[in-house]
Amino acid sequence: MILHYKCPNCGNDMRYDTALETLSCQSCGMNEEITEHPEHLITATFEENEVKEYNCNNCGAILITEAETTATSCNFCGAGVVIADRLSGHLAPAKVIPFTISKEQAMEAFKKWCKKGFFTPTEFMTADRIKSITGMYVPFWLYDLNSSIQVNAVGTKVRKYTRGDYIYTETNYYDIFRDINLDYVKVPVDASEKMNDDIMDKLEPFPYDQLKEFKTPYLVGYIAEKYNFTDDELLPRAKNKISTNIDSYIRSTLSGYNSLTYQDKKINTQNLKSHYTLLPVWMVSYDYKQSEHTFAMNGQTGKIVGKPPISYGKMGIWFASMSISLFILFMIILFLGEAFGEIQ
Repeated sequence: MILHYKCPNCGNDMRYDTALETLSCQSCGMNEEITEHPEHLITATFEENEVKEYNCNNCGAILITEAETTATSCNFCGAGVVIADRLSGHLAPAKVIPFTISKEQAMEAFKKWCKKGFFTPTEFMTADRIKSITGMYVPFWLYDLNSSIQVNAVGTKVRKYTRGDYIYTETNYYDIFRDINLDYVKVPVDASEKMNDDIMDKLEPFPYDQLKEFKTPYLVGYIAEKYNFTDDELLPRAKNKISTNIDSYIRSTLSGYNSLTYQDKKINTQNLKSHYTLLPVWMVSYDYKQSEHTFAMNGQTGKIVGKPPISYGKMGIWFASMSISLFILFMIILFLGEAFGEIQ
């Protein structure tokens, strides 16, 4: 089933408004509260063998989508549509964090970010080569995890003291046992095969206090995809994400010893609950010197992740100036040292 949201006032397309958190008409400006079935919701169905092809309700054009796509826009008329069949049953998200940064705000923020690069080429910093900027709802699993930890270790405390003409070293050994229980809430792991895991990890944190119950109107005007991996398949990644934190916490309970030797460390992490969630990401494609650079922006916080090109000319000038400055500083120190010696 294809969902197409039309304005009840003038019949034109409606999109999700990040500022008002409503559906907003692109023509007359009418706003409508977010509900699962707002007024003037137009639906159409497609056959099972047409899961990658359907007709736009607005202009009749044939649109092709990938099997994972759940929301998109018509390339011909720009109408935003939601493919509801791909958001039902076990494919239905439980939660969503809506966009709060509009496309215009994302463009402006990206331009400002480009100008902050110390070694970024001057031509790149003009930010006038943006090829495309796309708002995407990326599928994530949010895990509530519990870790039961038992640690056996041997710790030492060393004391040195002097008695007469001798220096003594006294080493005491301690058997240590820790029984720890840790809870982790909403550990995010992206479930899209297309998205770069490192980039998605660096976009964190998302403001989970902004989580809302999922409703399809939030997707209107954006691209959205369903998950490629189940929560069971991605559970090892979630466990790996908290492993460093677990190790840090264990060490914090073992302070005060000069040395530690682990005899046994058992960590049992279980998934208490997982939430299929859509999180907002702006993807920016940027042309520079006949190559394409891709950047990602957190659609709630504005945090940008990506590697801008490096100007080796700027880098060379910086190193040269640093070398000259260090040389001048060295000569001043040398001169002052010689002058001080003559005074002596």
